[in-house]
Amino acid sequence: MRAEKKLISAEYVARLNASPFFLVVDYKGLTVQKFTELRKRLNKAGGEVHVVKNTIFSIAAKEAGLADLSGMLSGQLAAVTGTKDIAAVAKVIKTFQAEFEKPKLQFGVLGNKSLSADEVRAIADLPPLAEIQGKILGLLQAPAQKLAALINTPATQVARVIGAYAEKSA
Repeated sequence: MRAEKKLISAEYVARLNASPFFLVVDYKGLTVQKFTELRKRLNKAGGEVHVVKNTIFSIAAKEAGLADLSGMLSGQLAAVTGTKDIAAVAKVIKTFQAEFEKPKLQFGVLGNKSLSADEVRAIADLPPLAEIQGKILGLLQAPAQKLAALINTPATQVARVIGAYAEKSA
């Protein structure tokens, strides 16, 4: 492999290692203006999209210790990576595809697990990570609030009885 290709491959290995996921999309037919718009939307969601040569990306994925992508990469593909929430990035791609019919989602990888295009679309339908965390926190706090109310209830009742008795005596 030529030095330039090794350098590019090393760059993609670093990107893949820094990202807990990547998605592969076919961007064929997408104009430069729309591709730039896709980049902007992905950037807001914590993702990046990069056009990549299939053979170099396949080599980079092997070097990063990810799934063997040989045979899965064909056509004009771009890799979407990110450091945040896969659901937010997948949602951007799904919405963009609904608006412009491109890019076509091919597949994804989350950790070391390969995801089909349908599985990535299902992830896109999930609520944002912050919302899920909030719901879990609410579920964990609810029993504590009920316990505190239960503990305070007898004390409140005793205070009312004493108050009533004091009023009756006076």
